Amino acid sequence: MSIRFDYANLLHSNKIADGITTAEIENNSYLCDLARERFKKEHAQNILGFYDLPDYQIGHITSYINSIRDDYDDMVVLGIGGSALGNKAIYSALKTVKKLNKRLHVMDNVDPLMIEDILSQIDLKRTLFNVITKSGTTAETMSTFLIILDILKKKCPDSYKKQIIVTTDKEKGFLRQLINEDGYKAFVVPDSVGGRFSVLTDVGLVSSAFIGVDIDALLQGAKNMREKCTKQSIWENPAYLNAMIHYLYMKKGKNISVMMPYVNALYDFADWYRQLWAESLGKRYNINGKKIEVGQTPVKALGTTDQHSQIQLYAEGPNDKVISFITVEKFDFDYQIPNLFPLLDEVNYLADKNISELLLAERLATEIALTDAGRANCNIIFPEITEENIGEFIFLYEMQTVIAGYFLQINPLDQPGVEAGKIATYALMGKKGFEKEADDINKYSKEKNRNGRII
Repeated sequence: MSIRFDYANLLHSNKIADGITTAEIENNSYLCDLARERFKKEHAQNILGFYDLPDYQIGHITSYINSIRDDYDDMVVLGIGGSALGNKAIYSALKTVKKLNKRLHVMDNVDPLMIEDILSQIDLKRTLFNVITKSGTTAETMSTFLIILDILKKKCPDSYKKQIIVTTDKEKGFLRQLINEDGYKAFVVPDSVGGRFSVLTDVGLVSSAFIGVDIDALLQGAKNMREKCTKQSIWENPAYLNAMIHYLYMKKGKNISVMMPYVNALYDFADWYRQLWAESLGKRYNINGKKIEVGQTPVKALGTTDQHSQIQLYAEGPNDKVISFITVEKFDFDYQIPNLFPLLDEVNYLADKNISELLLAERLATEIALTDAGRANCNIIFPEITEENIGEFIFLYEMQTVIAGYFLQINPLDQPGVEAGKIATYALMGKKGFEKEADDINKYSKEKNRNGRII
């Protein structure tokens, strides 16, 4: 069964007084036609490659993984952002459900304690290291790669070249040069797919195949959702409908989007969503160069954990949020709550019920409480956690994000704010060619220190 989108509590009602009306959606439906025209044009320009990934050929991945599967117990991904978050999300979602017997670790920060923690958990000689960066210049990824390469050369001199695989640009960059010189196994980040849309390429599929995920099923799920997202009627197209409703809520000042899975296994997908939504939609200028400063801040929450922290704010604080629950209907594992104290009303009402019943009841209770408080909310429903359902979810949100960007009249594929930070990092670390930026930073630091605003 496919995932489902319950949007009833996003629409205007007696309880959701400021909800989006069906008339508002119909009156703005012309934006869907404009979005389809733009999508068709940009897809023809080969910059929307994520749309074609459900048809991705994976033979090169499966043949490689089959050839090395018995040699390694762990894979460590060296990457950040789009090179890391999807890998983590798929692994977290399926490791318990599928009883995966391989482990995945992701070095997505330059935190020395995190690096040491991961290295302490693995048998170095039975670990495969997957370096993922399209440019080959990402400071965080390259720094951890240099550290790992040095360690492997010293401790595994005879096998280190087989223990490193590189996922990067197909032709250019430092890593491609290194592949050609040292013979590392190579995979490709397609030119037409941006990092945050790349989980269904070699970027995410290699690690998924290694740990035992059925990547054919992932892509089949994405294909199923792509078919749904071709529907002309907005009421039958979940990507266009959810994009439209979020767009209209942004126009009404609801500039925070909360994703709240009611299952720990899908919590890392809230992290994946945060990058996708924030980096794609947070833009200063529209496509005509007009300063607009738009975007919706994505926030993650976990049910039931955050019922005891964030929900107080969501129910009674500023009404500036759209909340998306993620619900799983069927669990492969469950526990029955024992009737240990039958005479105590404080706990005997729980007796003989499954723990999943409590989880689902808590989610519905939170939905009811938020709706009664007039807070817009919706529900993405997983019949169960499977590769196909995950593939559907990934494609839905990638498509929805691009369409929302079109409605906002911005470029959802670039990230100029991120690039500014990268340039400053290069300057601070002394990279050649960034001397002017280093001088500007030095002047900034001196001026800031003169102001003396530290106590």
